[in-house]
Amino acid sequence: MLSRVLTASTLGIDAFQVEVEVDISRGLPSFSTVGLPDNAVKESKDRVRSAIKNSGYNLPAKKITVNLAPADIKKEGTTFDLPVAVGILKAEGVVTAENLEEYLILGELSLDGSIRPARGALSVAVLARDTGKKLVLPVENRGEAAIVDGVEVYGVASLSELIEFLNGNASVAPFRIDAGSVFGASTETHLDISDVKGQEHVKRVLEVAAAGGHNVLMIGPPGSGKTMLAKRFPTILPDMTLEEAIETTKIHSVAGTLAHGEAIVKARPFRSPHHTVSDAGLIGGGRVPRPGEVSLAHNGVLFLDELPEFKKNVLEVLRQPLEDGQVTIARAAVSLTYPADFMLIGAMNPCPCGHLGDSHKECVCTPMQVQQYRSKISGPLLDRIDIHCEVPAVRFRELSGERSGESSKEIKKRVDRARRTQAERFTGAGIHSNSQLPSRLMKKYCALNGEASRLLEMAVERLGFSARAYTRVLKVARTIADLDGAQGIEASHVSEAIQYRSLDRQLV
Repeated sequence: MLSRVLTASTLGIDAFQVEVEVDISRGLPSFSTVGLPDNAVKESKDRVRSAIKNSGYNLPAKKITVNLAPADIKKEGTTFDLPVAVGILKAEGVVTAENLEEYLILGELSLDGSIRPARGALSVAVLARDTGKKLVLPVENRGEAAIVDGVEVYGVASLSELIEFLNGNASVAPFRIDAGSVFGASTETHLDISDVKGQEHVKRVLEVAAAGGHNVLMIGPPGSGKTMLAKRFPTILPDMTLEEAIETTKIHSVAGTLAHGEAIVKARPFRSPHHTVSDAGLIGGGRVPRPGEVSLAHNGVLFLDELPEFKKNVLEVLRQPLEDGQVTIARAAVSLTYPADFMLIGAMNPCPCGHLGDSHKECVCTPMQVQQYRSKISGPLLDRIDIHCEVPAVRFRELSGERSGESSKEIKKRVDRARRTQAERFTGAGIHSNSQLPSRLMKKYCALNGEASRLLEMAVERLGFSARAYTRVLKVARTIADLDGAQGIEASHVSEAIQYRSLDRQLV
């Protein structure tokens, strides 16, 4: 007997349809899977055997052949267990449903017949909507899949429950969820930028960065508040739109990092990998390609603490995503592209001991040690960081004082206003922030008056800015003007933007 069951798998962050063909014929008992399965798919035969037996059904002592089509794409993961089991039972006549082709079925089976959660449920739900299919998946994933409008989602907990549902002996209601209400739920956090005492000029830098989507490098001695400020940076960023949240959720769903019971990622991601991370861990890839930290930080923040401690080859792979907002992983058989539109926040000490320039502690590093430490950050990478900011040690008077500065909510109001200004300005241009301005639009939106132009020309000649650093200054100046509510870029805006590039001379 021959049966067909439809399922899906993911390639990158998108899903593609897979047809599971099961043929049961006479011969020596065997179970073989073809169609470029990986080891996890090959091992499914043992899980399927036990799940069928422990669910109260009989596995035929015959020759079973499973084909996963299309056969020229490698099949990975454990979500083929459930459709394979359904296909075997359909071929044996246990499943009597004649409308199996209306469903996409996926899930991993336990040995007792229960169904485990699957990765990539949101991507598969998008595919089901686009192909007009109904979706059957583990009950734990139904909230995530139901975020997609226009698709019937059925969550099942066990193989026996699914068989009874397909045969019409049990009722499983389609799961529905109000995406707007779920997405609009509170995302408040206990963190607030006012927790950081002092460092008012650094908070201003972060406000400018948040308003324009700019990357930041903070340089200061240990204990000056760099990490505290970075962790509170997401609290002043604009709220995510529903479209951004769905795209971010797709990435986390494919990577398997979506929190249990979480239907959608509501808050902007904040990723802070350790400095021992590999290039594959940061950028993505591996034997079985998975999104890296830059993709998990999509629409959010990637924080690299102790930046010079990262391996130089790891830092250099950041160039493409910082420039293009995506990362391409090329393999012999396939090339995958993951979104990677994030804001980079870097933090480092001024020298190996951390006290260079500190008026209270003497630096014990030699000039050669300082140079070697800073040279780990290459000029091309530094060019891609819009803002450089010195974070000095906090004085006792500021630590012990009652004044803590503005709250995140107050700063966020100004950031939101500046972002709305940019959204109106760039309507129809395909961008939403000043940091994304392409070269062809720089002259139109970053025009300078005579005084501002002369000031920038003098700075470029004296500081030796590269062409990329020059455009970064213009973009930051445009953001400062938006925060001030100014139509044009004035000399004061350019002057402040130049201050945020003054470290070029020291680090290049």
